[in-house]
Amino acid sequence: MTTPFKKIAESLGEVLPVDIAEDVKKNVRAMVQSSLEKMDLVSREELEIQEKVLARTRSQLEELQKRVIELEDALKRSADP
Repeated sequence: MTTPFKKIAESLGEVLPVDIAEDVKKNVRAMVQSSLEKMDLVSREELEIQEKVLARTRSQLEELQKRVIELEDALKRSADP
């Protein structure tokens, strides 16, 4: 799969002299890298870790909600004459 950046780089490589094309590629790469860093992106690995943490936390929350309901029901039963 060819990305738009790859197409641009190839086009520039065909039009510009080799030494200028290399400089342009380096500058474009640096600008793209800088822009990506400013976007505060996370890696796929970090995303997957956070998804697992969220799933585990959600499961614990559901269990705690069930337990609260059970305790409330037990409290109501013990308070009823």
